[in-house]
Amino acid sequence: MTANRPMPDAEASMLTQHPSNPSIHGGLSAVSSSDSSQGFTVQFWGVRGSVPTPGADTVRYGGNTACVEVLLGQHRIIFDGGTGLRVLGKHLQQQNHPVTAHILFTHTNWDRIQGFPFFGPAFIAGNQFDIYGATAANGASIKQRLTDQMLRPNFFTPLQKMAATMSFHTMIAGNIMTLENGATIETVTLNSHTSALGFRITYQGKSLVYATDSNTTAAGPAPNLLYLSQGADMLIYGGAYSETVDLDLERDAAMPCDQNIEIAEKTQVKEMVLFHHNPLHDDDYLDHVEMEIHNRCPQLRLAREGMIMQLAAHRLH
Repeated sequence: MTANRPMPDAEASMLTQHPSNPSIHGGLSAVSSSDSSQGFTVQFWGVRGSVPTPGADTVRYGGNTACVEVLLGQHRIIFDGGTGLRVLGKHLQQQNHPVTAHILFTHTNWDRIQGFPFFGPAFIAGNQFDIYGATAANGASIKQRLTDQMLRPNFFTPLQKMAATMSFHTMIAGNIMTLENGATIETVTLNSHTSALGFRITYQGKSLVYATDSNTTAAGPAPNLLYLSQGADMLIYGGAYSETVDLDLERDAAMPCDQNIEIAEKTQVKEMVLFHHNPLHDDDYLDHVEMEIHNRCPQLRLAREGMIMQLAAHRLH
């Protein structure tokens, strides 16, 4: 594989629904909910790391753990199954037709799987889900790990009670999956310690990278992260546990952002969205962080629960 990728069209635009902090994102146009089913759309259902953090001081950014939905025309991709997956499930159950989706797990730390037992559509016959994940360090498959967390005494309803049709697939780094609509999903290893995978979706000439558990160190960004993200239209990156924040969770100092900026500059991504927010960081703190990083690197922003972003691959009317 080569790290040289063609740069995206310079005239391509990205649209976002983002009511907060319009002064930061004023150059971007709004996307209505009626538009979100078209083209190439990303919605954040959970943006927190480690543990859910509900409360009055996390209302603006949200307290649910990792879950991101991507719509590629009529195809649905779901990245990770933290508690945001439960909220997404409630939304999907309002549809008057069967739900189908590809669910891709980066790895199986609790904040990536803890919403799966509460994913309502999985209990409804007629729905269909293809579920993907890497083999764990202990040899367990993605099906084994999702099954184990639903066994007593951890949970009261076993996975076998889920009535939807579910197919489980083992993903290997280097795999490229092609969907019926021509979209491709490329897979690389990002963290050997957690067996975490990173994904790059390419569709209608646009590219989205979901890379949230990279083995980036003080020596610099991981080579696989730089390869996967090169020239992408959007990079969703777990930047909240970087540098000294990861070492001292009680630290009050502003989050160091040099490494996140370095990644944005080296990969030349058009938009870089940081999520997997530290559970100790409240809304005011994250507002401060976003203002700081945006002033230094305009293509950087923080994810908010409910935020919708659209890679504008078609003309809106």
